[in-house]
Amino acid sequence: MTAHPSRRSLLGVPLLGLLTGGLLPSPSSAQIVVFDPSTYAQTVLTATRALQQINNQIASLRNQAQSLINQARNLTALPYSALSELQATLAKTRTLISQAQNIAYEVRSIDETFKKLYSLEALTGTDRALVENARIRWKTTVGGLQDAMRLQATVMGNLSANQTQMAALVTASQSADGALSATQAGNQILALQVQQLNDLTALMAANARAQNIKAADDAAAAAEVQEKRKRFLQRHKGYAPGSAKMFYED
Repeated sequence: MTAHPSRRSLLGVPLLGLLTGGLLPSPSSAQIVVFDPSTYAQTVLTATRALQQINNQIASLRNQAQSLINQARNLTALPYSALSELQATLAKTRTLISQAQNIAYEVRSIDETFKKLYSLEALTGTDRALVENARIRWKTTVGGLQDAMRLQATVMGNLSANQTQMAALVTASQSADGALSATQAGNQILALQVQQLNDLTALMAANARAQNIKAADDAAAAAEVQEKRKRFLQRHKGYAPGSAKMFYED
């Protein structure tokens, strides 16, 4: 006997419900994802702040590295040095000063020479001694003038070398890598100026020496003339007129 169609459908409904009930999860056990805007915004803000801190740390490290580079540049020495040229120039000037003729640049030597040649005591000798002293004084005067002219020529010769050194030092100062190089260039420029002042001082001293020797020679010569006149007038046998013959008579 066959079942009725409506009955078959009724029997299939519980079976379908049983099958679907066993396969599909219940609403109470399902995982539901919920989006919270406030939590998301806080997370983004935290990440942004962390990224900003990282960028700040990177910038700080970059500044420290640049500072170290600048310090290294500041400690870089100047590659150019004019010390040897300046010392050679000063040595030439000192050599000329040490070669001063007859009267050296020493107080004891000056005192001894003036006592021997330019004082009144030098006029108490014989006529021959007076002539010899006059010759020595003339030689001393000429030597002083020659010393001054030699020193003048040396100082003028140093000018070209000083100009070359000054140009090189200024160029090195302008292209200096750091503070140390610039300071060293400035110190060498000051040393060059000191050397030039030394040359100028030596030149003024040599000129003054020559002028003083000439003045002392003039004063001694004037005193010598008076002494010679005095001696001439004090001679026991004065001038006696006599007859003179113009032509020899046969």
